[in-house]
Amino acid sequence: MKHTAIYVRVSGKLQDTASQEPDLKRWAESQDGECMWYRDKFTGRTMDRPAWNKLIDAVRMGHVSRVVCWRIDRLGRTSSGLTALFDDLRERKVNLVSLKDGIDLSTAAGKMLAGVLASVAAFETEVRAERVLAGQAVAKANGKKWGGSRKGRRLKVKDEQVTTIKRMSREGESITAIARATGLTRPTVYAYLPDAQVA
Repeated sequence: MKHTAIYVRVSGKLQDTASQEPDLKRWAESQDGECMWYRDKFTGRTMDRPAWNKLIDAVRMGHVSRVVCWRIDRLGRTSSGLTALFDDLRERKVNLVSLKDGIDLSTAAGKMLAGVLASVAAFETEVRAERVLAGQAVAKANGKKWGGSRKGRRLKVKDEQVTTIKRMSREGESITAIARATGLTRPTVYAYLPDAQVA
């Protein structure tokens, strides 16, 4: 029997889902049929996340009739990833509903709006990255230096990030792309790929 997949995501351990869940719970209570919840605490810059992977597996096995989220940026923050997702869902006849964005992929207006919002999500991510780089440039100009980790200090890298590093490396992705996708620094990525050539 098919179910509705409700997806909730925050980027870090210090964040919670309190802003998303009340609206989603109210929506779920107004629906017929079974709703299954999928929750991630993971960056939106990669589509490779534990709960998201389970949700997508359920979609591919034909167990999901629609995917529901609070806002489209909870699904991901890359235009290419979101666009590929929208196309995949449409092909499989799985609807997508975003409560705050008013998206419903079963309508022509919803399809158009989804494309626009995917681009906006990607733009916001790029702007944020530019701000970080600008801040680092100012700090560097003011004499701030970045060093490696203190000797003996253990890096806080999640198992999911290590899995993503190894998978992307096997697929031929660059160290920079892997660092971006996992939210880690290039030296940290190199530490988990001892055979990688330093460029």
